[in-house]
This record gives sequence, C-alpha cells and structure tokens, in this order.
Amino acid sequence: MRRSLAAVAVIATVGALVSCGSARPEAKSTASTPTTYVPSTTVTEPTRTPATNGPVPWPTYGADNARLRAVTAPRLRPPFRRLWTFHGRALLEFPPVVGYGSVFEEAFNGILYGLDPASGRVRWRYDSHLCGWSSPALADHLLFASFIGNYECHASRGGGELVAFSPETGRVRWRRTIGPCESSPLVANGMVYIGDQDGHVYAFASRTGRLRWSFDTGAPIKASASLAYGRIYIGNYAGELFALSARTGRLLWRSVGYGNFYSTAAVNAGRLYVGSLDGRVYALSARSGNLIWSFGTGNYVYASPAVWHGLVLIGSYDHGFYALDAGTGSLRWTFRADAAISGAASVVDGLVYFSSLAHSTYALAAGSGRLRQEWPDGEYSPAVAGNGRLYLVGLGRIYALSRR
Repeated sequence: MRRSLAAVAVIATVGALVSCGSARPEAKSTASTPTTYVPSTTVTEPTRTPATNGPVPWPTYGADNARLRAVTAPRLRPPFRRLWTFHGRALLEFPPVVGYGSVFEEAFNGILYGLDPASGRVRWRYDSHLCGWSSPALADHLLFASFIGNYECHASRGGGELVAFSPETGRVRWRRTIGPCESSPLVANGMVYIGDQDGHVYAFASRTGRLRWSFDTGAPIKASASLAYGRIYIGNYAGELFALSARTGRLLWRSVGYGNFYSTAAVNAGRLYVGSLDGRVYALSARSGNLIWSFGTGNYVYASPAVWHGLVLIGSYDHGFYALDAGTGSLRWTFRADAAISGAASVVDGLVYFSSLAHSTYALAAGSGRLRQEWPDGEYSPAVAGNGRLYLVGLGRIYALSRR
C-alpha cells in the first residue's frame, strides 16, 4: 500500500472558491481476459435488497453496505459556512461515520475519537497503540473499528484487531485478534465482516464477537467488503474477486485475471464496479462474476467508485476524475485534477467530492463535471454528510460545514 507520511503538519483552513479548468484527456477502453470460476456445489441465492443499518445518517464506509457512496441530503451544497474544525494532529486517511449522536473518526496514529457534532469537542478517545487505516462502522447500537500494527505509526505490536465499542462512552465491548487489517468493517443482520492482510474474510457475531465463519482468499486483502443480494463481494492483492454467501461464507464465484485490488467494490442494479491497480475500472455481473465492461485510465486506480444516477464516478493516479456510463462503461465526462487521486469519492445532494494528493478537495456537479467549489486541504476521502451538515476531511482536520 502507498504510504508517505506517518505524521503530518496540517495546513490552511477551508478557503474560498478557487478557479480551475477542466480537461478532457484521451481515455481508452481496454480489453481484458479475466476468467470466472463457479464451484459445482454452488447454490444460486435469491436476489435480495442490500441490508441497511437503520436510521443512521452515514453509518459505514461508503454510506451503505453496497458502498455506493451517495446520499440525497437535500440543499446541502455550497455556499457553506464553517461551524467548527477538529484537529486530529495526524493524517486522517479515511472519512468518519455519523450516527448515534456523534461523529466518529479513526486517525492514522490509531486513536479513535467520538466527537460532539454540535461543537467538534472530543467526547472520548481510545488509543489502540496500533495504526488506524480504515473507517469505523455503526450498527446494532455498537461502534466497530479495525486497527493494524505497522512501523509507520510506531505501533507497539504487530497484527491487527477488530474492536466493538459503546458509541456513547468508548468502552470496549469485545475485541478479536486478526491479521494486519486496513479493511473497514461491514455490519448487517447481526454479523460484522472484515478482511485482513493474511488473506482471510471473517464474519463475527456483532453482539458477542463469536466467529461465525472465515474464508481464505489466498492473498492479502486491503479492500473492504461490500454486501448486496445476500453476498459478500471483495477483492485481494492477487487480482481476484470473490462472491461469498453472507450467511455461511460459501464460495459462490471467483473471478481472476485482474490487477491487484485496493479499491472497494460498489454494487448496484445487479452489477459490481471496482477499480484496479492495472489502471482499469471494471464492471462485473454480481450474480455470475462475468465481465461486462472495462475502462482504461492512464495509471493506478486505488480509488473506490461512487455510483449515482447511472454513473460510475472514480479517480485515477493519472490525475483524471471520470464519470462512466454504468451500463456500457463509455466516458460521459472527465475532470483534470492538480495531482493523482487516491481516495474514494462521495456524492452529496448531486455534487461529487474528491481529493487529490496535492492537498486539494473538489466539489463537481455529478451530472456534468462542472466545478462548483475547491478547498486547499484534503488528500484522500473527502466528505460525508449527516444531520444537515457536511463533514469535509482535510489532511489532518475535519471541518463541519452547513449551508450559508
């Protein structure tokens, strides 16, 4: 995984609108020769709607368990006014989650914060003595977070952990030791799902932490799991995508022949969308794993896609941010950023937010790619929404914004 900073000096506060041009580089669609394996014992499961986590504004990485990264949030768009700023004093690579009366953020240095959404005041903090390279998740009136032991944050030990907390107090309810973990937890139907760099996907009982099942993919997992149609979807660092029964962990299909996957898949309308380090964005059948289309960018696609109104919205290390037709993979529009794009985008009230490695955050009209606002802060995943506020994630800060 790419890492350049173990600690950061945070930069200027949210600024005014910055003028920026849009470019339309030559993009190419590329052929691919992936192969899908379906076990002869597989039972086709009935199609079901993706599970939700109830009335929680932004409960998980990607906003919902299908990881679509898009919410309606009426009238939550620029011009904004800043309500407060939280200083994390470390890199905030992944965005917070919002619900149960708080905002929860996990910092690079392994400290998990519960914040007051009215003031940004720290209600409680938990020091894992590991690194924090993921977003937490909210469900079943619990908060779930994963941690990784790594020298870059001076962790006192190796391996990884999955921990369940009381969201009100930060008290630990249960913890489980797993392999080094940078996957964000996914919670549904009384189970919490997580992947680790030892290549395993685990399902634990959300209330007790009891292991329900595990599956060995055979290669490191850095992406997070997605859930739709009763299936867990996840990719690994051997260029393989898996569909597993969410209830039993049984392998339903395995598709191979891609570049390594850091990107977390988004699942919508029977299709799975995901970026790859081979520079392509892929669409596969969620039911069979067969390739539907691929689109080639000019460099790595670390980013995870957002899916909104028939568009797949995703950034690349080639500095391009792309809007692709979800049905065909054809290019609808593109925007040229000032640097490589590594983190996932999010769509809030029809605006798509993303950040670049030059510490810029952009808000574009999702339907057209027209620039609406730019801020001189940010690096990875840029924004979440909840309770009438936009939480913009800077390099080491969270800004709470409301409509002016």
